[in-house]
Amino acid sequence: MNRINQLFEQKKHDILSIYFCAGCPTPDNTADVIRTLEAQGVDMIEIGIPFSDPMADGPVIQDAATRALRGGMTLRRLFAQLEGIRRNVRIPLILMGYLNPIMQYGFENFCQSCQACGIDGMIIPDLPFKDYMEEYRPIAERYDLRIIMLITPETSEERIREIDRHTEGFIYMVSSAAITGAQRDFNEQKQAYFRRIEAMNLRNPRMIGFGISNRQTYEAASAHAAGCIIGSKFVTLLNEAQGDALKAVTRIKEAIFNRQ
Repeated sequence: MNRINQLFEQKKHDILSIYFCAGCPTPDNTADVIRTLEAQGVDMIEIGIPFSDPMADGPVIQDAATRALRGGMTLRRLFAQLEGIRRNVRIPLILMGYLNPIMQYGFENFCQSCQACGIDGMIIPDLPFKDYMEEYRPIAERYDLRIIMLITPETSEERIREIDRHTEGFIYMVSSAAITGAQRDFNEQKQAYFRRIEAMNLRNPRMIGFGISNRQTYEAASAHAAGCIIGSKFVTLLNEAQGDALKAVTRIKEAIFNRQ
């Protein structure tokens, strides 16, 4: 069974996924960050593929991508850094990036490289659902890769149910119609959206991301989904710690769980 599916079979609540941008703040710390996050109890990791024109990312992740690209990070270099990662890492690993660099690499070549180094799925925010169904899904399934689709408060119920029928793994619930970035709290409008999607009784579990940065946002999201995705907050802390993933994840635990 794909590791993403295994995770959600074994753990139904309080799943913690962490995002970081490969190549930032230092070009060669990708594998070290992954190993540290797993050792610190993170359930799943999203590895960002840096891109020069990200459509869904706020200033923190945009800056991280720019720094990574200037440091020489490429998709080929990322796959080289991930070679052998499965010798001592067991949790699900997901690549998150945009179509442009993936298409330049070649989608099937990309899937082959993912399978070779033990990647379990991918999140491609600018992949249209129609193209996913017609072109990309059959190739990804050939390599046992899950393509995770995003929904927002503006996504229609019809489209949400269509995504639920035709994807595996989990559904990525974007907390609001906005770019990534830390938020102090989730207002009633956002929580009403969480409750509305929860009441749909979807087949796939849901993870909520965008804006999770403290105990309030974590608890509000976790109450209505299988877990949360923390991105910008961790990227900020990782930069402040000059690439020390242990120090950054310790500060995440302090902010979210009030513990070290």
